[in-house]
Amino acid sequence: MNVKARSGFSNLMRFAVVGVAGTSAHYALLLSLVEVAGVAYLWAAGAGFLLGALVNYVLSRMFVFASDRPHVDALPRFLLVALSGLLLTVMLMAGLVDLLGVHYLLAQVLTTVLLLFWHYLGNALWTFGQQPRPDA
Repeated sequence: MNVKARSGFSNLMRFAVVGVAGTSAHYALLLSLVEVAGVAYLWAAGAGFLLGALVNYVLSRMFVFASDRPHVDALPRFLLVALSGLLLTVMLMAGLVDLLGVHYLLAQVLTTVLLLFWHYLGNALWTFGQQPRPDA
């Protein structure tokens, strides 16, 4: 498997930049669903998160990790990391909004920043990380 050798910091910065596209898709859907369609913020946050995850998978695979791990291996791993992030998103959003009274948009920004590190590590170490060699 080919994963371009870059420093961890360089990849984290690339991951953050790629994340802007996924986050933009996430927030656009979140705002549209809440403000235009009247969908409850938790459902809207979940839907936005899933759209952002798809955008991030494609861009991370190509531009951050330059991975040639087969989609059949990488995509389920990516989705499990994303699902864990979705669960953390819902828990953090509910805690910040319902328990602490934080506005849903500020809560989403805080949640996004916290989960940047979670997603990067999960994807760098597991989703797109080095596969053991068959002869090892």
